[in-house]
Amino acid sequence: MKKIVIATKNKGKIREMKDAFNGFNVEVAALDEFGELKEAVEDGETFEENAKIKAAHYQKLTDTAVIADDSGLEVEILDNAPGVYSARFAGGHESDAANNEKLIEEIKKRNATESPARYRCVLAFADVSGDMLLTDGACEGEIRLTPKGSGGFGYDPYFYIGEKSMAELTLEEKDKISHRGVALRKMVKLLEARGIIEAL
Repeated sequence: MKKIVIATKNKGKIREMKDAFNGFNVEVAALDEFGELKEAVEDGETFEENAKIKAAHYQKLTDTAVIADDSGLEVEILDNAPGVYSARFAGGHESDAANNEKLIEEIKKRNATESPARYRCVLAFADVSGDMLLTDGACEGEIRLTPKGSGGFGYDPYFYIGEKSMAELTLEEKDKISHRGVALRKMVKLLEARGIIEAL
């Protein structure tokens, strides 16, 4: 059975990724099962670079196949910021609340109440053989100043698709349209096509 480590400690991301492999002959492990590991230095300038850096780093440390993601929010009125800095928009690894506060502050500075935006995700799979595979996904929507919903994480309460925020969607609804859901389905298909994983 193929063992794949999900290179994140974010419980929301782990749950989404584990669900994607339901029905496949795969053992999915979380990063924290390996104890304290040195963190990857995400100094890439794109989602692709950071995903590859993370996947290669943790593959080496765990000696196991790894899937890493780099994802974030691109807001048009902010020239596609926060982008690769989405998790540390407020400076350092701040809370979701601090990052959201900074986001709203920046939009208000531009005298706007909303802006087209997209969530983007790039997944990198680093195998023990040294092979690296990449997939990506995007979800178009808009950022509004009023948060709604208590589900999801990150910028979800402010990210609207139609009249619903991402934080108001059920897990099933979110998975169908989310950037990570799209990238994950592509990755599962790619791994299956390559014979790396098999359906049960």
